[in-house]
Amino acid sequence: MLRLGSVNYEVRGKIAVLTLDEPDKLNALTAGIRAGILEGLKRADQDDGVRVTVITGAGGKAFCAGADIGNFDFKPEKARAFFINAMDVLAAPERALKPVIAAVNGIAYGGGFELAIACDFIIAAERARFAVPEIKLGILPGFAIVRLGDIVGRAKAKEMSMLGEPVSADEACRLGIASRAVPDDRLLPEALAFAERVAAQPRLAVQMAKSFYNRGLGGDEMRHAIDGFPFLLTHADAREGINAFSEKRKPRFGDN
Repeated sequence: MLRLGSVNYEVRGKIAVLTLDEPDKLNALTAGIRAGILEGLKRADQDDGVRVTVITGAGGKAFCAGADIGNFDFKPEKARAFFINAMDVLAAPERALKPVIAAVNGIAYGGGFELAIACDFIIAAERARFAVPEIKLGILPGFAIVRLGDIVGRAKAKEMSMLGEPVSADEACRLGIASRAVPDDRLLPEALAFAERVAAQPRLAVQMAKSFYNRGLGGDEMRHAIDGFPFLLTHADAREGINAFSEKRKPRFGDN
């Protein structure tokens, strides 16, 4: 097993397993986890023996709780740099040459949800919960805004983004977010078994199928998100929402 930033990287036969490993921070997208995701996916793509990658989270509570906003800088140029880096990480499973499976073991909120939907398949533990709760901080999910509607439909994507309420693993399956929900203690075995089935198919055909279905992703809509969303952070609601989250209190938005 290798330690890449805050991500454990292990090869099991034809499967690379990336485990986000900061459970005390609910595997939030810290600098260490962001670096580990990028390096792990790159390493898997470069290893001819690896056919499929599985991403999961350490601990029983969280797959990934989203962005690490503890020391967020509200300056526009800093916010834009943050979004560029975040979008690069969140889009990495889409850009990977080989199929990527998210084995979601707990909450997948915000950036964690976005990381999961960027993967080619989601296998969810029954305890898993999915949400884009950024609205409660006075902001919006940059990556999900340009992806979620294609998965769940426009109306449901608006509902999830405007209310920020979580959906269960079963509902995620009904919405087409997750492929299947499995018992909590069977998550990794089921994800690995599914990965083995994919790995047994012709390698080039599988990679080309991913490429064809993902055609057009990462175009103008991603650039618009990177350029547009930092604007929200100049609003007083965003500052209040993020500060309230950090201080563990209910936000007091100015127009409520």
